[in-house]
Amino acid sequence: MRRRLTVVFLVPLIVVLVALGGVTGWSAVRSVQQSFYAEQLGDLGYFATSARQALRSGSPAVMDAEVRRFQEVYGIEVTVFDLTGSPWAAGDHGDTVLSEGDAQRVRLALSGRRAEQPTSSAWIVSDAALVEPVFDDGDVIGAVLVTGGTQTPQTVILRQTLVLGLIVVLLCALGILLVAGLARWVLSPVRRLDETMAAIERGEMDARVAEGTGPPELRRMTRVFNGMADEIERVMTRQQEFALNASHELRNPLNALLLRVEHLATGLGREWDHDVEETREEGRRMTRILETLLGLARGGRTDSTMSAVDLAAVAGRRVEAWQEVAAQRAIVLRRTGESSVMTITDRTIVESALDAAIDNAVKYSPEGSSIEVGAQRAGDECRLTVRDHGPGLSPEDASAAADRFWRSADNGDMPGTGLGLAIATDLLATVGGELRVQGADGGGLLVALVVPAEAAA
Repeated sequence: MRRRLTVVFLVPLIVVLVALGGVTGWSAVRSVQQSFYAEQLGDLGYFATSARQALRSGSPAVMDAEVRRFQEVYGIEVTVFDLTGSPWAAGDHGDTVLSEGDAQRVRLALSGRRAEQPTSSAWIVSDAALVEPVFDDGDVIGAVLVTGGTQTPQTVILRQTLVLGLIVVLLCALGILLVAGLARWVLSPVRRLDETMAAIERGEMDARVAEGTGPPELRRMTRVFNGMADEIERVMTRQQEFALNASHELRNPLNALLLRVEHLATGLGREWDHDVEETREEGRRMTRILETLLGLARGGRTDSTMSAVDLAAVAGRRVEAWQEVAAQRAIVLRRTGESSVMTITDRTIVESALDAAIDNAVKYSPEGSSIEVGAQRAGDECRLTVRDHGPGLSPEDASAAADRFWRSADNGDMPGTGLGLAIATDLLATVGGELRVQGADGGGLLVALVVPAEAAA
Protein backbone atom coordinates (compact mmCIF):
# COMPACT_ATOMS: atom_id res chain seq x y z
CA MET A 1 0.00 0.00 0.00
CA ARG A 2 2.85 2.36 0.82
CA ARG A 3 4.36 1.76 -2.61
CA ARG A 4 1.06 2.46 -4.35
CA LEU A 5 0.49 5.62 -2.34
CA THR A 6 4.02 6.84 -3.13
CA VAL A 7 3.51 6.23 -6.84
CA VAL A 8 0.16 8.05 -6.82
CA PHE A 9 1.73 11.12 -5.22
CA LEU A 10 5.13 11.00 -6.91
CA VAL A 11 4.30 10.44 -10.58
CA PRO A 12 2.20 13.63 -11.01
CA LEU A 13 4.82 15.63 -9.06
CA ILE A 14 7.68 14.46 -11.28
CA VAL A 15 5.62 15.05 -14.43
CA VAL A 16 4.87 18.62 -13.34
CA LEU A 17 8.52 19.32 -12.39
CA VAL A 18 9.86 17.91 -15.67
CA ALA A 19 7.26 19.85 -17.66
CA LEU A 20 8.13 23.11 -15.87
CA GLY A 21 11.84 22.44 -16.32
CA GLY A 22 11.35 21.79 -20.04
CA VAL A 23 9.30 24.97 -20.54
CA THR A 24 11.82 27.05 -18.58
CA GLY A 25 14.73 25.53 -20.52
CA TRP A 26 13.06 26.14 -23.86
CA SER A 27 12.37 29.78 -22.90
CA ALA A 28 15.98 30.30 -21.81
CA VAL A 29 17.36 28.80 -25.01
CA ARG A 30 15.11 30.96 -27.16
CA SER A 31 16.29 34.01 -25.22
CA VAL A 32 19.94 33.13 -25.92
CA GLN A 33 19.18 32.58 -29.61
CA GLN A 34 17.34 35.90 -29.92
CA SER A 35 20.14 37.75 -28.15
CA PHE A 36 22.78 36.19 -30.43
CA TYR A 37 20.93 37.04 -33.63
CA ALA A 38 20.15 40.55 -32.37
CA GLU A 39 23.86 41.15 -31.85
CA GLN A 40 24.57 39.85 -35.35
CA LEU A 41 21.96 42.21 -36.83
CA GLY A 42 23.49 45.13 -34.89
CA ASP A 43 26.95 44.35 -36.21
CA LEU A 44 25.52 43.98 -39.70
CA GLY A 45 23.85 47.40 -39.54
CA TYR A 46 27.02 49.08 -38.27
CA PHE A 47 29.23 47.66 -41.04
CA ALA A 48 26.60 48.38 -43.71
CA THR A 49 26.85 52.09 -42.77
CA SER A 50 30.67 52.04 -42.71
CA ALA A 51 30.82 50.10 -46.00
CA ARG A 52 28.60 52.68 -47.75
CA GLN A 53 31.09 55.47 -46.97
CA ALA A 54 34.08 53.33 -47.91
CA LEU A 55 32.51 52.22 -51.20
CA ARG A 56 31.73 55.85 -52.02
CA SER A 57 35.34 56.85 -51.46
CA GLY A 58 36.61 53.83 -53.36
CA SER A 59 39.31 53.17 -50.72
CA PRO A 60 39.13 49.76 -48.99
CA ALA A 61 42.14 50.30 -46.72
CA VAL A 62 40.25 51.85 -43.81
CA MET A 63 37.51 49.23 -44.11
CA ASP A 64 40.06 46.40 -44.19
CA ALA A 65 41.69 47.68 -40.99
CA GLU A 66 38.34 47.93 -39.20
CA VAL A 67 37.25 44.46 -40.34
CA ARG A 68 40.58 42.99 -39.23
CA ARG A 69 40.40 44.64 -35.80
CA PHE A 70 36.78 43.51 -35.33
CA GLN A 71 37.73 39.94 -36.09
CA GLU A 72 40.66 40.02 -33.65
CA VAL A 73 38.54 41.44 -30.82
CA TYR A 74 35.22 39.58 -31.29
CA GLY A 75 36.15 36.63 -33.51
CA ILE A 76 33.47 37.61 -36.03
CA GLU A 77 34.30 37.60 -39.75
CA VAL A 78 33.01 40.53 -41.81
CA THR A 79 33.29 40.68 -45.60
CA VAL A 80 32.31 43.62 -47.83
CA PHE A 81 31.41 42.85 -51.46
CA ASP A 82 31.26 45.31 -54.33
CA LEU A 83 28.50 45.38 -56.90
CA THR A 84 30.17 42.64 -58.97
CA GLY A 85 30.04 40.19 -56.04
CA SER A 86 33.81 40.21 -55.47
CA PRO A 87 35.25 40.61 -51.94
CA TRP A 88 36.17 44.28 -51.64
CA ALA A 89 37.25 44.48 -47.95
CA ALA A 90 37.74 41.23 -46.02
CA GLY A 91 40.72 41.67 -43.69
CA ASP A 92 42.78 38.48 -43.35
CA HIS A 93 40.12 36.11 -44.77
CA GLY A 94 39.75 37.72 -48.15
CA ASP A 95 40.85 34.56 -49.95
CA THR A 96 38.25 32.39 -48.22
CA VAL A 97 36.00 30.57 -50.65
CA LEU A 98 32.32 31.10 -49.88
CA SER A 99 30.00 28.18 -49.49
CA GLU A 100 27.19 27.76 -51.94
CA GLY A 101 24.69 28.96 -49.38
CA ASP A 102 26.65 32.11 -48.49
CA ALA A 103 27.24 32.88 -52.19
CA GLN A 104 23.48 32.61 -52.78
CA ARG A 105 22.79 35.00 -49.88
CA VAL A 106 25.30 37.51 -51.30
CA ARG A 107 23.64 37.41 -54.73
CA LEU A 108 20.23 37.98 -53.12
CA ALA A 109 21.61 40.93 -51.13
CA LEU A 110 23.15 42.50 -54.28
CA SER A 111 19.72 42.23 -55.84
CA GLY A 112 18.35 44.42 -53.05
CA ARG A 113 16.95 41.88 -50.49
CA ARG A 114 17.59 42.58 -46.84
CA ALA A 115 18.92 40.07 -44.32
CA GLU A 116 16.46 37.72 -42.55
CA GLN A 117 17.00 36.03 -39.22
CA PRO A 118 17.70 32.34 -39.89
CA THR A 119 15.45 29.69 -38.37
CA SER A 120 16.94 27.10 -36.01
CA SER A 121 15.87 24.30 -33.73
CA ALA A 122 14.95 24.90 -30.12
CA TRP A 123 18.29 23.87 -28.62
CA ILE A 124 20.80 24.73 -31.43
CA VAL A 125 22.15 28.09 -32.61
CA SER A 126 22.41 28.03 -36.39
CA ASP A 127 25.83 28.81 -37.90
CA ALA A 128 24.24 30.60 -40.89
CA ALA A 129 25.70 33.93 -41.96
CA LEU A 130 23.69 37.17 -42.28
CA VAL A 131 23.95 39.37 -45.39
CA GLU A 132 22.76 42.99 -45.75
CA PRO A 133 22.77 45.05 -49.01
CA VAL A 134 24.54 48.43 -48.97
CA PHE A 135 22.36 51.20 -50.46
CA ASP A 136 23.39 54.63 -51.75
CA ASP A 137 20.52 56.91 -52.74
CA GLY A 138 18.30 53.87 -53.19
CA ASP A 139 20.77 51.97 -55.36
CA VAL A 140 22.65 48.86 -54.28
CA ILE A 141 26.39 49.50 -54.35
CA GLY A 142 27.54 46.41 -52.41
CA ALA A 143 26.79 43.91 -49.64
CA VAL A 144 28.10 43.05 -46.17
CA LEU A 145 28.42 39.44 -44.93
CA VAL A 146 28.73 38.78 -41.17
CA THR A 147 29.63 35.28 -40.03
CA GLY A 148 29.62 34.91 -36.23
CA GLY A 149 30.94 31.96 -34.30
CA THR A 150 28.32 29.98 -32.35
CA GLN A 151 30.60 28.51 -29.67
CA THR A 152 29.73 31.16 -27.07
CA PRO A 153 25.90 30.90 -27.32
CA GLN A 154 26.11 27.12 -27.52
CA THR A 155 28.15 27.10 -24.31
CA VAL A 156 25.60 29.35 -22.64
CA ILE A 157 22.77 27.07 -23.76
CA LEU A 158 24.59 23.99 -22.51
CA ARG A 159 25.35 25.60 -19.16
CA GLN A 160 21.76 26.75 -18.65
CA THR A 161 20.44 23.35 -19.67
CA LEU A 162 22.72 21.60 -17.17
CA VAL A 163 21.74 24.02 -14.39
CA LEU A 164 18.03 23.56 -15.10
CA GLY A 165 18.47 19.78 -15.30
CA LEU A 166 20.28 19.76 -11.96
CA ILE A 167 17.54 21.88 -10.40
CA VAL A 168 14.84 19.52 -11.72
CA VAL A 169 16.75 16.48 -10.40
CA LEU A 170 17.17 18.10 -6.97
CA LEU A 171 13.50 19.05 -6.87
CA CYS A 172 12.51 15.50 -7.85
CA ALA A 173 14.76 14.09 -5.11
CA LEU A 174 13.23 16.51 -2.63
CA GLY A 175 9.76 15.49 -3.85
CA ILE A 176 10.63 11.82 -3.35
CA LEU A 177 11.73 12.51 0.22
CA LEU A 178 8.62 14.55 0.94
CA VAL A 179 6.28 11.97 -0.60
CA ALA A 180 8.03 9.13 1.23
CA GLY A 181 7.68 11.04 4.51
CA LEU A 182 4.04 11.80 3.76
CA ALA A 183 3.30 8.17 2.93
CA ARG A 184 5.05 7.06 6.12
CA TRP A 185 3.07 9.58 8.15
CA VAL A 186 -0.23 8.55 6.59
CA LEU A 187 0.36 4.80 6.74
CA SER A 188 2.16 4.46 10.08
CA PRO A 189 -1.17 4.02 11.97
CA VAL A 190 -2.23 1.40 9.41
CA ARG A 191 1.06 -0.48 9.86
CA ARG A 192 0.76 -0.39 13.66
CA LEU A 193 -2.87 -1.50 13.35
CA ASP A 194 -1.80 -4.48 11.24
CA GLU A 195 0.92 -5.43 13.75
CA THR A 196 -1.53 -5.14 16.64
CA MET A 197 -4.13 -7.31 14.90
CA ALA A 198 -1.44 -9.93 14.27
CA ALA A 199 -0.47 -9.80 17.97
CA ILE A 200 -4.11 -10.23 19.04
CA GLU A 201 -4.44 -13.15 16.65
CA ARG A 202 -1.44 -14.77 18.40
CA GLY A 203 -3.30 -14.44 21.71
CA GLU A 204 -1.78 -11.20 23.02
CA MET A 205 -5.12 -9.72 23.99
CA ASP A 206 -3.55 -6.72 25.75
CA ALA A 207 -1.92 -5.44 22.52
CA ARG A 208 -3.08 -1.97 21.52
CA VAL A 209 -2.31 0.59 18.79
CA ALA A 210 -0.38 3.69 19.91
CA GLU A 211 -2.45 6.81 19.32
CA GLY A 212 -1.43 10.38 18.48
CA THR A 213 0.19 10.06 15.04
CA GLY A 214 -1.08 10.10 11.47
CA PRO A 215 -4.02 11.94 9.91
CA PRO A 216 -7.01 12.77 12.15
CA GLU A 217 -9.21 10.22 10.37
CA LEU A 218 -6.74 7.40 11.10
CA ARG A 219 -6.25 8.56 14.69
CA ARG A 220 -10.02 8.31 15.11
CA MET A 221 -9.93 4.81 13.59
CA THR A 222 -7.15 3.86 16.02
CA ARG A 223 -9.23 4.95 19.00
CA VAL A 224 -12.23 2.96 17.73
CA PHE A 225 -10.05 -0.14 17.21
CA ASN A 226 -8.57 0.11 20.70
CA GLY A 227 -12.07 0.42 22.15
CA MET A 228 -13.16 -2.63 20.18
CA ALA A 229 -10.10 -4.58 21.39
CA ASP A 230 -10.90 -3.60 25.00
CA GLU A 231 -14.45 -4.88 24.58
CA ILE A 232 -13.23 -8.15 23.03
CA GLU A 233 -10.79 -8.61 25.89
CA ARG A 234 -13.58 -8.04 28.43
CA VAL A 235 -15.84 -10.54 26.65
CA MET A 236 -13.11 -13.17 26.51
CA THR A 237 -12.33 -12.58 30.18
CA ARG A 238 -15.98 -13.17 31.03
CA GLN A 239 -15.93 -16.31 28.88
CA GLN A 240 -12.89 -17.63 30.73
CA GLU A 241 -14.57 -16.88 34.05
CA PHE A 242 -17.65 -18.72 32.83
CA ALA A 243 -15.47 -21.67 31.77
CA LEU A 244 -13.92 -21.86 35.23
CA ASN A 245 -17.35 -21.70 36.87
CA ALA A 246 -18.74 -24.28 34.44
CA SER A 247 -15.79 -26.56 35.20
CA HIS A 248 -16.66 -26.49 38.87
CA GLU A 249 -20.44 -26.63 38.47
CA LEU A 250 -20.54 -29.41 35.86
CA ARG A 251 -17.71 -31.60 37.07
CA ASN A 252 -19.09 -32.08 40.56
CA PRO A 253 -22.61 -33.22 39.46
CA LEU A 254 -21.03 -35.54 36.90
CA ASN A 255 -18.78 -37.12 39.49
CA ALA A 256 -21.74 -37.46 41.83
CA LEU A 257 -23.72 -39.15 39.05
CA LEU A 258 -20.93 -41.64 38.43
CA LEU A 259 -20.74 -42.41 42.15
CA ARG A 260 -24.49 -43.10 42.19
CA VAL A 261 -24.08 -45.43 39.20
CA GLU A 262 -21.39 -47.34 41.09
CA HIS A 263 -23.64 -47.50 44.15
CA LEU A 264 -26.60 -48.76 42.12
CA ALA A 265 -24.43 -51.33 40.35
CA THR A 266 -23.79 -53.11 43.63
CA GLY A 267 -27.47 -54.00 43.94
CA LEU A 268 -28.04 -55.25 40.39
CA GLY A 269 -27.67 -58.69 39.00
CA ARG A 270 -24.97 -59.84 36.58
CA GLU A 271 -27.42 -59.42 33.69
CA TRP A 272 -27.03 -55.66 34.15
CA ASP A 273 -23.23 -55.67 33.92
CA HIS A 274 -23.19 -54.69 30.27
CA ASP A 275 -25.53 -51.72 30.79
CA VAL A 276 -23.62 -50.60 33.87
CA GLU A 277 -20.32 -50.70 32.00
CA GLU A 278 -21.81 -48.77 29.10
CA THR A 279 -23.07 -46.16 31.58
CA ARG A 280 -19.62 -45.93 33.15
CA GLU A 281 -17.99 -45.51 29.75
CA GLU A 282 -20.45 -42.78 28.76
CA GLY A 283 -19.76 -40.98 32.04
CA ARG A 284 -16.01 -41.17 31.51
CA ARG A 285 -16.45 -39.97 27.93
CA MET A 286 -18.57 -37.04 29.12
CA THR A 287 -15.76 -36.14 31.54
CA ARG A 288 -13.21 -36.17 28.70
CA ILE A 289 -15.54 -34.10 26.50
CA LEU A 290 -16.03 -31.62 29.31
CA GLU A 291 -12.27 -31.23 29.75
CA THR A 292 -11.81 -30.79 26.00
CA LEU A 293 -14.54 -28.17 25.66
CA LEU A 294 -13.32 -26.28 28.71
CA GLY A 295 -9.81 -26.22 27.28
CA LEU A 296 -11.17 -24.73 24.08
CA ALA A 297 -13.21 -22.16 26.01
CA ARG A 298 -10.21 -21.05 28.09
CA GLY A 299 -7.68 -20.45 25.34
CA GLY A 300 -9.24 -21.32 22.01
CA ARG A 301 -7.25 -24.55 21.94
CA THR A 302 -6.84 -27.81 23.78
CA ASP A 303 -3.92 -30.10 24.51
CA SER A 304 -4.72 -33.11 22.36
CA THR A 305 -3.77 -36.62 23.41
CA MET A 306 -2.64 -38.26 20.21
CA SER A 307 -2.79 -42.04 19.99
CA ALA A 308 -3.54 -44.83 17.56
CA VAL A 309 -7.26 -44.86 16.86
CA ASP A 310 -9.36 -47.24 14.74
CA LEU A 311 -11.90 -44.93 13.12
CA ALA A 312 -14.05 -47.92 12.10
CA ALA A 313 -14.27 -49.03 15.75
CA VAL A 314 -15.14 -45.47 16.81
CA ALA A 315 -17.94 -45.40 14.20
CA GLY A 316 -19.27 -48.76 15.47
CA ARG A 317 -19.33 -47.65 19.11
CA ARG A 318 -21.06 -44.36 18.36
CA VAL A 319 -23.66 -46.10 16.17
CA GLU A 320 -24.43 -48.44 19.05
CA ALA A 321 -24.60 -45.52 21.52
CA TRP A 322 -27.08 -43.59 19.34
CA GLN A 323 -29.32 -46.56 18.48
CA GLU A 324 -31.90 -45.93 21.19
CA VAL A 325 -32.11 -42.20 20.44
CA ALA A 326 -32.62 -42.89 16.73
CA ALA A 327 -35.16 -45.64 17.47
CA GLN A 328 -37.44 -43.10 19.14
CA ARG A 329 -38.06 -41.69 15.64
CA ALA A 330 -37.94 -45.08 13.90
CA ILE A 331 -34.61 -44.17 12.31
CA VAL A 332 -32.17 -46.97 11.61
CA LEU A 333 -28.43 -46.40 12.14
CA ARG A 334 -26.25 -48.58 9.92
CA ARG A 335 -22.55 -49.22 10.13
CA THR A 336 -20.87 -48.97 6.68
CA GLY A 337 -17.42 -48.55 5.25
CA GLU A 338 -14.21 -50.45 5.90
CA SER A 339 -13.74 -52.81 8.82
CA SER A 340 -10.57 -51.10 10.08
CA VAL A 341 -9.12 -47.64 9.40
CA MET A 342 -6.18 -46.89 11.69
CA THR A 343 -4.92 -43.37 12.25
CA ILE A 344 -3.07 -41.25 14.82
CA THR A 345 -5.41 -38.68 16.38
CA ASP A 346 -7.28 -37.67 19.54
CA ARG A 347 -10.03 -40.19 20.25
CA THR A 348 -12.13 -37.85 22.40
CA ILE A 349 -12.13 -35.06 19.83
CA VAL A 350 -13.04 -37.43 16.99
CA GLU A 351 -15.86 -38.99 19.04
CA SER A 352 -17.23 -35.57 20.02
CA ALA A 353 -17.17 -34.32 16.45
CA LEU A 354 -18.81 -37.55 15.23
CA ASP A 355 -21.54 -37.21 17.87
CA ALA A 356 -22.31 -33.70 16.64
CA ALA A 357 -22.65 -34.98 13.05
CA ILE A 358 -24.86 -37.94 14.09
CA ASP A 359 -27.03 -35.71 16.27
CA ASN A 360 -27.53 -33.35 13.31
CA ALA A 361 -28.46 -36.27 11.02
CA VAL A 362 -30.93 -37.81 13.51
CA LYS A 363 -32.56 -34.44 14.13
CA TYR A 364 -33.23 -33.60 10.47
CA SER A 365 -33.85 -37.08 8.99
CA PRO A 366 -37.48 -38.04 8.36
CA GLU A 367 -39.03 -40.76 10.53
CA GLY A 368 -38.50 -44.27 9.25
CA SER A 369 -35.38 -43.38 7.24
CA SER A 370 -31.83 -44.64 7.72
CA ILE A 371 -28.44 -43.11 8.47
CA GLU A 372 -25.14 -44.66 7.37
CA VAL A 373 -22.05 -44.08 9.51
CA GLY A 374 -18.71 -45.45 8.35
CA ALA A 375 -14.97 -45.00 8.03
CA GLN A 376 -12.93 -45.05 4.85
CA ARG A 377 -9.41 -44.42 3.69
CA ALA A 378 -9.59 -42.37 0.47
CA GLY A 379 -6.18 -41.73 -1.06
CA ASP A 380 -4.20 -39.68 1.43
CA GLU A 381 -7.17 -39.07 3.74
CA CYS A 382 -8.88 -40.99 6.51
CA ARG A 383 -12.55 -40.07 6.88
CA LEU A 384 -15.55 -40.70 9.08
CA THR A 385 -18.77 -40.11 7.15
CA VAL A 386 -22.37 -39.59 8.24
CA ARG A 387 -24.88 -39.85 5.40
CA ASP A 388 -28.56 -39.17 6.03
CA HIS A 389 -31.65 -39.25 3.76
CA GLY A 390 -33.17 -36.00 4.89
CA PRO A 391 -34.07 -32.91 2.85
CA GLY A 392 -30.42 -32.06 2.22
CA LEU A 393 -29.01 -28.59 1.49
CA SER A 394 -28.24 -26.51 -1.55
CA PRO A 395 -24.51 -26.02 -2.37
CA GLU A 396 -24.67 -22.47 -0.96
CA ASP A 397 -26.28 -23.64 2.29
CA ALA A 398 -23.91 -26.61 2.58
CA SER A 399 -20.91 -24.25 2.47
CA ALA A 400 -22.40 -22.25 5.38
CA ALA A 401 -23.69 -25.19 7.44
CA ALA A 402 -20.58 -25.27 9.67
CA ASP A 403 -20.82 -21.58 10.57
CA ARG A 404 -21.76 -20.67 14.11
CA PHE A 405 -25.49 -20.13 14.72
CA TRP A 406 -26.33 -20.86 11.07
CA ARG A 407 -29.64 -22.58 10.51
CA SER A 408 -31.46 -23.42 7.31
CA ALA A 409 -34.50 -21.29 6.52
CA ASP A 410 -36.43 -24.48 5.73
CA ASN A 411 -35.98 -25.80 9.30
CA GLY A 412 -36.82 -22.71 11.32
CA ASP A 413 -39.33 -24.59 13.54
CA MET A 414 -36.82 -27.32 14.45
CA PRO A 415 -35.27 -26.78 17.93
CA GLY A 416 -31.52 -26.19 17.97
CA THR A 417 -28.77 -23.60 18.32
CA GLY A 418 -26.86 -23.98 15.05
CA LEU A 419 -23.65 -24.78 16.95
CA GLY A 420 -23.28 -28.56 16.50
CA LEU A 421 -21.31 -28.67 13.23
CA ALA A 422 -19.47 -25.46 14.14
CA ILE A 423 -18.18 -27.06 17.34
CA ALA A 424 -17.23 -30.19 15.40
CA THR A 425 -15.28 -28.02 12.96
CA ASP A 426 -13.38 -26.32 15.79
CA LEU A 427 -12.62 -29.64 17.46
CA LEU A 428 -11.23 -31.18 14.28
CA ALA A 429 -9.12 -28.07 13.62
CA THR A 430 -7.25 -28.70 16.89
CA VAL A 431 -5.92 -32.00 15.50
CA GLY A 432 -5.32 -30.68 11.98
CA GLY A 433 -8.54 -32.12 10.56
CA GLU A 434 -11.54 -30.56 8.85
CA LEU A 435 -15.26 -31.04 8.42
CA ARG A 436 -16.84 -31.14 4.96
CA VAL A 437 -20.55 -30.80 4.24
CA GLN A 438 -22.05 -31.60 0.84
CA GLY A 439 -25.18 -32.93 -0.75
CA ALA A 440 -25.31 -36.70 -1.11
CA ASP A 441 -26.09 -38.56 -4.32
CA GLY A 442 -29.76 -39.49 -4.33
CA GLY A 443 -30.71 -36.84 -1.75
CA GLY A 444 -29.80 -36.14 1.83
CA LEU A 445 -26.60 -34.75 3.33
CA LEU A 446 -23.08 -36.16 3.60
CA VAL A 447 -20.90 -34.93 6.47
CA ALA A 448 -17.25 -36.05 6.36
CA LEU A 449 -14.77 -35.77 9.26
CA VAL A 450 -11.35 -35.74 7.62
CA VAL A 451 -8.09 -36.59 9.37
CA PRO A 452 -5.02 -35.21 7.55
CA ALA A 453 -2.79 -37.61 5.66
CA GLU A 454 0.20 -36.92 7.94
CA ALA A 455 -1.70 -38.47 10.82
CA ALA A 456 -2.54 -41.69 9.01
CA ALA A 457 -0.94 -44.79 10.45
